[in-house]
This record gives sequence, C-alpha cells and structure tokens, in this order.
Amino acid sequence: MNGCVPLPPGAGFIQSVLSFLDCQGQVLGARGWQALAAPGSTLALMLMGFLTLFVALFGYRLLLGQGPDVRTGVIAFVKIGIVFALATSWGAYSTLVYDVVNRGPAELASEIGTSAALPGTRGDLVGRLDGADRAFIALAVLGEGRPPAGYESNQSSGYPEVPVPPYSGSYALGVSRMLFLTAAIVGLGSVRLVAGLLLAVGPFFIAFLLFENTRSLFEGWVRVLAGAALAALGTSIALAVELALIEPWLSDLLARRSAEEWLPGMPIELLVVTFAFALIVLAMLYASAKTAMAFRLAPVWQTVAVGAGRNPAGEEGRFAAAAAMARGDAPPSEARSRAATVADAVVATQRREAANIAVAAGRTSGGDGGTAAAAQPAAVAAGRSAPASLAPAPLGQSFRRRTRGRVSASAGRRDTRS
Repeated sequence: MNGCVPLPPGAGFIQSVLSFLDCQGQVLGARGWQALAAPGSTLALMLMGFLTLFVALFGYRLLLGQGPDVRTGVIAFVKIGIVFALATSWGAYSTLVYDVVNRGPAELASEIGTSAALPGTRGDLVGRLDGADRAFIALAVLGEGRPPAGYESNQSSGYPEVPVPPYSGSYALGVSRMLFLTAAIVGLGSVRLVAGLLLAVGPFFIAFLLFENTRSLFEGWVRVLAGAALAALGTSIALAVELALIEPWLSDLLARRSAEEWLPGMPIELLVVTFAFALIVLAMLYASAKTAMAFRLAPVWQTVAVGAGRNPAGEEGRFAAAAAMARGDAPPSEARSRAATVADAVVATQRREAANIAVAAGRTSGGDGGTAAAAQPAAVAAGRSAPASLAPAPLGQSFRRRTRGRVSASAGRRDTRS
C-alpha cells in the first residue's frame, strides 16, 4: 500500500478522485526516483557507463591534439556536476525539480487568483469544486419544475402544440454535471500523473545531458515537465473562473426552485456553460503544451566538442572565412582560435609580399611582364595560388637576354675612321 485511499467514505466525489490522483502522482515521483537512485539499480549502472564513455571521449580528443579551451572544459565539468547532483542527491532534486513542478503551480495560482478575487485559489479549489458538484446533484433532483396552472390555456399562438419529451430537463442537467466533472478531473488529474511519471524517470533524462546526440531527450523531458506545470496553473485558473460564474448562479437557481419557480431554460443554459468551460480547459492544456515546446538550451550548452586544436579546413576555407568577415557577414559557426587567426594573417602577408615581388619583376622585364604583374595580384586576392606561367622568375633570369653582342663607343669610332 502506498497510503493513497481511493474514494474514502463521506468525502465528495471530486475531492476523493483528485486527492487520490494527486497522492499517486507525488508517491510515483518520489518513490520512483528513490528506487532508481538506489545503489546497484539500472540508473546507477547506466550513469557509470555514461560517465566512463564521456571521460574516454574527452581523453581521446586530448590524445589527438584537440585540447579544450577554458569554456569547453568548464562546461564539461559543470555538466558532470549537474548530472551527479540531480541523479544521486534527493535533496538537490527535490528542491530544484520536484517541489517546483508539484508546488510551484499552486503558489502561482494563489498569487494570481488572490489579486483577481477568484474563488478556490487559496488552497480550497477542490473543496469548492466539490460544493458545486453537490449543487448540481440537488438541482437535478429538483428539476426544472412544472409550468404554472393555466399556462397552456393562455397560449394563443395558433401553432400546433408540440409535446415536451419527459425528463428532458433532467437529461440536460445530467450531461452538464458530467461535463463539469470531466473537465475538473481530466484537467487537474492528467497533469499530476504526467508530472509524477516524468519526475520518477527524471535521472535517466538528466544523464542524457552529457552527450550532444542525446541532449534533445533532456530538452524534451524539460519541455514536458514545464508543460505539465504550466497546464496545472492554467487549469486551476480556468476552473476558478468557472466557479466564479456558476457558484452564485447555482445558489440562485436552487433558491428559486425551492420556491417552486418554473425554470424551463435553466438545463440548456447550464449545459452550454459547462460545455464551454470544458473546451476552455482543453485549450489551456494545448496552449501550455505549445508554450513549453519553445524551450531550447542556450547555445553554450549545445556542444562541448574540443575546438582549440582543430586545424582549419584548408587555405580556401580560411580565405573564404576571412573574406566573409571582411564583407560583414555572420562569422562561421565554429569559433576560431587565436593561433589560427595569427597563422592566417602570416600567410596573407607572405602572399602579398610575393605578389609585390612579381609586380616589380614584371616591370623590370617589360613585355608580357605587365600582364603577368596584373594577373598575379588578382590571383592572390582571390585566394588561389598563382599558375606556373605567372609565378616569379628565378633569380638571375628576370632580365631579357640580348641576341647581339655589345659594341663599345670607341670601337664604333674606329670602324668609322677606317
């Protein structure tokens, strides 16, 4: 026995069912976590295997020369600390997760509902719902009443009289009570059981935070837990608004029926109101789920891959990244280390000096040297290596060779006198 008593005698129907579901959710979350965190359990073995694999992968990266930077190393150790604290310590798990999911919605509903003067938001929501259910039962016993004497004779519409089906008002009142009970039990009970199950298996999903490929499972677990907590808050507010509407209305209807007043439209009106609030509760559950689906971990948690020792993809990739940054485009997704940036600057300086030497050589040689000198900087600026025809000439061969022998001035004058 887990201490949860179903439908205790003397208690109201809604209070009995919701108290039982609430007790089951809390016991499931607490005892389930304690069973999984026990030494030798499945969770303990899985957690040890995950930690061994995480450390082994980290060590292999160090052996391959991919040393971590400060941020990567800090994030890795923080993840290990979070996983061990929440998966092995009930005090930390209870304070950070269990109490937030189970008690947080009630405290928020109390603060919001008290300022808005909503009934049932001070911890007595289930009791107020049970009181409204008893009013539905009393109203179903009294029914809609009978028309006053002479009502049929006073009708002179000329239309043929259509007989009213017997017990039509009692049927509508029964459906109204069914919708009221369903909205209250499904809206509050479903989120309790969902939260209890996820709290029980929480250490499994917390261990998935260690690896990039399983991080989405941890995010999904947080989303569903946040959705359950937000749905509990939204459902409590919706039911409190419904109580604010139907509690005085039911009291007035019971007083009028006790005075034998005929209320022909009362059953359908109650049916419409309870059906509308049942749809509102479903809308609250859907809106809470959609809101929680927007949760994402911060980019700093999305990867712990060691990038400090990672070599660039090549010269083309480096120059493309440098050109993109010069144009003002977004920086690449992988953070570049300072050493890689300095190396890129040195390579660019060497290429620029080589281009200047080629331009000077082309101007000295003349001829096609101008074309080669013009093409050389363009190739360097585009990040490509210069072709062989545009490469600088070897030392001693950058001048044009003469095809005729050199004749001095004195030799020319001697040839003229002769």
